[in-house]
Amino acid sequence: MHVSRPRTRRLFFGVFAAAMLAAGGTMIAATPAVAAAPCTDVDVVVARGTGEPGRLGLIVGDPVYSAIDRRLTGTTSTSHAVDYPASISPTSPAQGNRALVEHVTAQAQACPDQRFILVGYSQGANVVGNALGISSQGAAVGSPVVATIPAAVQPRVAAVLVFGYPLRKLGRGITGEYAARTLDICANRDVVCDPLGASTLAHLSYSGDATRAATFAVARL
Repeated sequence: MHVSRPRTRRLFFGVFAAAMLAAGGTMIAATPAVAAAPCTDVDVVVARGTGEPGRLGLIVGDPVYSAIDRRLTGTTSTSHAVDYPASISPTSPAQGNRALVEHVTAQAQACPDQRFILVGYSQGANVVGNALGISSQGAAVGSPVVATIPAAVQPRVAAVLVFGYPLRKLGRGITGEYAARTLDICANRDVVCDPLGASTLAHLSYSGDATRAATFAVARL
């Protein structure tokens, strides 16, 4: 699909903020409105990156969900954008952490057979990791864990997909219960996740990993 030049500039500027957090930039993004999801077979829950436009996120969430949905046969799905600021406010990742857990917990109660795929990009990866009990405190736009997915719901999380995860910059990642269900993609030289990285463009490259991520997730349903 053709993307107009002004939209491309807005996209680059929005996601550029995520790549330049360590330099102290400021970016506040509007929180998208989210409707309650019906009881489908799979709910794909996405935490977008800092300032990233798009309902689920133009760099990661939108292309990844589209790729997942195309691969599902005889399986219904919905997508949910985590309702949080996705800004560099110190409270933003904690708000996302809580909102993600509240959504998954409510869906799990309302839909006993529903399974979940969790997707996070940049700050959104911190949000996802925190919801799994992996603190992102000390990482770029990180925070302590404020809520975790209940133990009874954990087996229903089929896959975890994280991209440009700031915790990787510190040599850490998702471990424990969810490790085998996690695909953690960090582009070579990504300024946000690669300990040796300095490339902003690498941090903007993850749309090209949508097929790989979708294949991983659908294989675990």
